[in-house]
Amino acid sequence: MTQTGAEKRGRAIPCAIVPALLVASVAAFGDTARAQEMEARSYSPAPVGANVALFLYSFQTGKELFDPSVPITDVSVKLNATVIGYGRTFSLAGRQATISAAVPYVWGTVNGKVFEQQQEVTRSGLADLRVRLAVNVIGGPALSPREFAQRKPSTLLGVSLVVALPSGQYDPRRLVNLGSNRFIFRPEVGLSQPLGRWTLELAAAGAFFTDNKEFFGGVRREQKPIASLQGHVIYTFRPRMWLAFDATFYTGGRTTVDGKLNADLQKNSRIGATYSFPVTQKHSLKVAWIKGVIARVGGNPNTIVIGWQYAWIK
Repeated sequence: MTQTGAEKRGRAIPCAIVPALLVASVAAFGDTARAQEMEARSYSPAPVGANVALFLYSFQTGKELFDPSVPITDVSVKLNATVIGYGRTFSLAGRQATISAAVPYVWGTVNGKVFEQQQEVTRSGLADLRVRLAVNVIGGPALSPREFAQRKPSTLLGVSLVVALPSGQYDPRRLVNLGSNRFIFRPEVGLSQPLGRWTLELAAAGAFFTDNKEFFGGVRREQKPIASLQGHVIYTFRPRMWLAFDATFYTGGRTTVDGKLNADLQKNSRIGATYSFPVTQKHSLKVAWIKGVIARVGGNPNTIVIGWQYAWIK
């Protein structure tokens, strides 16, 4: 059977699945990165039944500002991460919904002063598994590929929940770990407004942490929520080919270790850019750059991410 032009365009998936997987690579190290995420087109529409398999590589370098209760200072990192992820769109009460999961593997070195002595450690292993559920509640009805190809861009309002599971490599005897040994819940609400080839996006989120009952030294570590606000300006050259400029600010996250409240309030900001390029009808390439601008506690890294995605509709 010959496909119509609309059907072919419908199979060129713009995928709201990808952002959660891309973020997992950037956020594969450090609790602050897991709590604060920055990714454009998080709620972009897609037809029901769209699937995406994704492989990512990222390189992160820069300063990390550790918990003041831990005797490690002047920390710099050189970290690599690969991520394997999968996502799928489906109908939820007549709205477009997306479920995705990502498994990061991290390796690299961390340098710093421990009790005023310069030390270097190497780590490699799994970081925390991440799962994301997103629903477009306004402007995002569940559509078949043919219906989706005929839709007109409109204002979108979406909600999502990202859960980081304590599945990564963790040892309470170590100062530096790849896993966080606790759950992180990150609900978010996002707004997307198309203006011709331009799209403006704004998203607000909060990260909530369970306690780490086996923190370094065998003590309990608690952390207050982190609030974040991010914005994106996106220009679409043609379907699946776009460039985004990104910025975010986040604050909060004071910790309590063994009953003592630390002076580690975070007030940090980052900027970045993302470019998406379609290689074939089902394959596309994404490149992202993120730079820390201001960091009070939690890190001021520079990150490069390269991702390859394969999308299809069954």
